[in-house]
Amino acid sequence: MKWWGETIGRGASAQLSRVARMRRALLLLAAAACTAAALLYWRQQSDDRAHRPLHALYAGVEPQWSWVCRNLRCERLLASETSTLQSLPTCNMLCDSTQLWPQPTGPVSLATAVQPVRADGFKLQIVASPSRDVSDHLTEAFELMRQDMRSLEHSAGDHRPANYGTPREVHVRVAINGSADPRMRLDTDESYKLTLRPGRKSLVADITAHSFCGARHGFETLSQIVWMDPYAGSLLILEAATVVDAPRFSYRGLLLDTARNFFPTDEILRTIDAMAACKLNTFHWHVSDSQSFPLRLDSAPQLAQHGAYGPGAVYTPDDVRAIVRHAKLRGVRVLLEVDAPAHVGRAWGWGPSAGLGHLAHCIELEPWSAYCGEPPCGQLNPRNPNVYELLQRIYAEIIQLTEVDDLFHLGGDEVSERCWAQHFNDTDPMDLWLEFTRRALHALEVANGGKAPELVLLWSSRLTRSPYLERLDSRHLGVQVWGSSRWPESRAVLDAGFRAVLSHVDAWYLDCGFGSWRDSSDGHCGPYRSWQQVYEHRPWAEEPGAGWRVQGGAACQWSEQLAPGGLH
Repeated sequence: MKWWGETIGRGASAQLSRVARMRRALLLLAAAACTAAALLYWRQQSDDRAHRPLHALYAGVEPQWSWVCRNLRCERLLASETSTLQSLPTCNMLCDSTQLWPQPTGPVSLATAVQPVRADGFKLQIVASPSRDVSDHLTEAFELMRQDMRSLEHSAGDHRPANYGTPREVHVRVAINGSADPRMRLDTDESYKLTLRPGRKSLVADITAHSFCGARHGFETLSQIVWMDPYAGSLLILEAATVVDAPRFSYRGLLLDTARNFFPTDEILRTIDAMAACKLNTFHWHVSDSQSFPLRLDSAPQLAQHGAYGPGAVYTPDDVRAIVRHAKLRGVRVLLEVDAPAHVGRAWGWGPSAGLGHLAHCIELEPWSAYCGEPPCGQLNPRNPNVYELLQRIYAEIIQLTEVDDLFHLGGDEVSERCWAQHFNDTDPMDLWLEFTRRALHALEVANGGKAPELVLLWSSRLTRSPYLERLDSRHLGVQVWGSSRWPESRAVLDAGFRAVLSHVDAWYLDCGFGSWRDSSDGHCGPYRSWQQVYEHRPWAEEPGAGWRVQGGAACQWSEQLAPGGLH
């Protein structure tokens, strides 16, 4: 027994020894992994080359190439083969007029000589302004342009293989003869003329416009003929330029869906910055849907309480005001859409507990495919008067927050006739839909001080097809057409006298082509839309007779498969 006990003891001791060795090995591996992760993190933080602009990568490096313009294309030569050293960005700016985006609609004349400038060398003089409000907006918008230029300057390297001389000041003189209202409106004249010429000691840029928004577009175009030259390590500007420009359409939009996925405010602000750079003027904010209601409204706080994903996924009234202010200085209006009567969900389920009755029906009803296009389902109760009283308060607050009272979006697509038929079998669901639209429009009129906005948009749907389209009021209602450009609905809407905003799914839906997010289908829209398809789509060319009723177009970024960080 002693021998057996000793054997057991030695075995246990050996086992413990092996366990100890394994623990030490695991600790060493863990320490090595942590060290490697720390080193990798440190290198990512300290080496930001991947995040630096191209011109900053030339710092401290002798240029290998010089670029020359041949047949409107920049071709490279070895720097040793030419006496003139020219960077690719400078060659691109001087070789053709494609640096202006979007391409101006009027005459353009650009010099091929350049001058060095500094961001702080741009000086603003307001020669004529119709109001103090417009002047204040001009001053702030001008400073935004200078901030962008400073960002370019701060990213420059210290190497100076090319020397363009002493930076010159640029005196920017702005004259506005027109609207005293700085807001983007349907009747805003966004035209402008920019003239840049050399003076004795400085450059002089004259911008004339009929509105703040037009002058702001002039600032944008002026900034597009300023660039960072990587060889000089400084900003350059064309010595002279004349640009006459005016948009063809009064509605140039981008839709962002923040209901399927929530996007932080700073990502929305960056998106508006990008819109302003392209002279888009309408940020269509699809803020609510059946998945969530992330907008906290003082007029109906229960909607966000019951409908937001969580307390951190909510836009407050102050958030909306900040976004509107940011957009306004960039010539962009915020069109905030609370979708109705369909595309509502749990956010509207609190009616019975508040003594208001059922505000919505079919909430999260299954099978969802029988009641809506995507889960969860739900749509408003068209027979409950409390629904319209609530909508009136919501609409009034939206108008107050966005400062947009001439344009509104009611939503209004993909109503489930089956849902309403189950609850109201005494009336044709299409008649209920028509009645809901009329009552929602009346609620909007009351919310807007007794006057309907100049243009009230609905999504295209069965309601906007014959024989129901003819029963709608074309004086104020317009249609945002989202169906395929091959479908006849665009022409039908225009022929019936309605104004239209075009958002054809086969060209301007930016969420297409990323695979299915539903088990029962291949996805709601087909293949990926290339940038060529997006820019070559010219639907107004196919509507020569009624083209004047096309207010414009909007690209749509729905977010079923887009999360925060995906807007970069």
